[in-house]
Amino acid sequence: MTAPPTPESPTRLPVGRGPIGSVSPVTASTTPSIAPDLQTAAEVIDMASRAVGKGLRHLSSIGGADVHQVLAYDLAHAASAVETARSLLDYGAKGNHEGLITCAYTADMAHDLISKLIGRESLWGLEPNPLAAALPFVSTFRDPEFVASLADIQGPRHLDEDFEMVQDTFRAFAEKVIAPRAEHVHRYNEDVPEEIISGLAEMGAFGLSVPSEYGGFSEGGEGEYLAMVVATEELSRGSLGIGGSLITRPEILTRALVKGGTEAQKAEWLPKLATAEVMAAVAVTEPDYGSDVAGLKVTATPAEGPDGAPGYVINGVKTWCTFAGRADVLMLLARTDPDRSKTHKGLSLFIVPKPRGDAHGFEFTQQVRADGSVGKMEGRPIDTIGYRGMHSYEIALDNWWVPATNLIGEESGLGKGFYYQMEGFENGRLQTAARAVGVMQAAYEAAYDHAHNRNVFGKNIAEYQLTRVKLGRMAVLIQAGRQFGYQVARLMAKGVGTTEASMVKAYVCKAAEWVSREAMQIHGGYGYAEEYSVSRLFVDARVLSIFEGADETLCLKVIARRLTEK
Repeated sequence: MTAPPTPESPTRLPVGRGPIGSVSPVTASTTPSIAPDLQTAAEVIDMASRAVGKGLRHLSSIGGADVHQVLAYDLAHAASAVETARSLLDYGAKGNHEGLITCAYTADMAHDLISKLIGRESLWGLEPNPLAAALPFVSTFRDPEFVASLADIQGPRHLDEDFEMVQDTFRAFAEKVIAPRAEHVHRYNEDVPEEIISGLAEMGAFGLSVPSEYGGFSEGGEGEYLAMVVATEELSRGSLGIGGSLITRPEILTRALVKGGTEAQKAEWLPKLATAEVMAAVAVTEPDYGSDVAGLKVTATPAEGPDGAPGYVINGVKTWCTFAGRADVLMLLARTDPDRSKTHKGLSLFIVPKPRGDAHGFEFTQQVRADGSVGKMEGRPIDTIGYRGMHSYEIALDNWWVPATNLIGEESGLGKGFYYQMEGFENGRLQTAARAVGVMQAAYEAAYDHAHNRNVFGKNIAEYQLTRVKLGRMAVLIQAGRQFGYQVARLMAKGVGTTEASMVKAYVCKAAEWVSREAMQIHGGYGYAEEYSVSRLFVDARVLSIFEGADETLCLKVIARRLTEK
């Protein structure tokens, strides 16, 4: 089989056999004949940024995102694409091919923005043709022959040596352990194999964000975030359902504990999370309340436990609790203040222990308490078209008791659960972007491989311009998303970048839908067959714009709102 070079190796030389084979030799026709123009690219980015800025100010002046939702949604995605392009400028200065990728992405971004503006300039508060001066640049770097010339070389990642080691380690594990099991788990809707969990635990994957004083590998700073992004991409390249998502849930609970946990809670739970002795699931969403967390109904009421110990009984229903069957604890957000007018300020965050359950449903009861009541927990599986292995559940809790020591922050944590949860969720969005890059990378590789091994009308599919343009745009979008993710990781390490985390999630997850769709299309009828992995990648990619903040809510309630406030 034939495969493209890996992103860290810009030259197309033979490499070791991975899931998709070895690399074909360079041909002269694939070498770009045009020189990058980073100065003009920067000018186009500034031009686009000014247009978006005017649009945001106009949106603010006419009522904001809640009133003009279509405008706000388009502005949020446009702003995310502009920032993605801006993040590539430093990358583009590192070499000729890096410069070409930067110019190609910038032209693609400008073209997309122009498409959003046509006929709606007045809605954005702009004069007609605000990007007219960018058209020559767009014409040059969207020329089909130029984009087709980028199909074979994705460009290097430019990671430091330490992170290249992280990349190599997790890629090897994904190829040897995760990828061979991915299709079987997906087709038969099975559990994540235990050898994957134990293998990742041995590698320290669950301790990447756990501070070293609690048995993890985090020393703080840039390395913590960047290592997580690199590892997540490689695991997702092997499989989103049984690879890339495994480390996200422990990561969310870890950050909530680091943010608000007592010293005793950190000492109790963080070492167990780091070694996978305890695996976590997140229970936030409710049947009537998804992204609208402030309206949650599940309650936590003070009550004595079996031995008279202080604690809380939890009542209500949570849904879309991914991995809740296998998990040992739920990170559960509940209302501790009955005054619903306090919205998110009346919510607290709990660590809820539970037995391990079966993937296809579970029901547990607790010990009878002194008052004669018995806690019950029932999990109903929610079958999904993709993202299998992790399994999602609707969980009904009836007087399920937890000790007071499991309220994160204990007394001082009352009413602060929303904020502790968001500490984990912000980074979860960055991780989701990395997961999207991994899925895109796998889809590109599958499409490249098929295109070089399938003949149609007497020619190899890879020889057709239309195929090569698709592959070229895939390569550009993947590298753009990857580099923006790296930049956001560096920002978050400095204690900023939460808005950018939402932006990279919004942009890259939508891009993953296009990449996986076109990868499937390149396969033709085979892409629709379950025996080809690209069909799994397509349905997996679809969930990325839904979880960790639905795309619409993320754009309207987070990105557009924060940008208009600025």
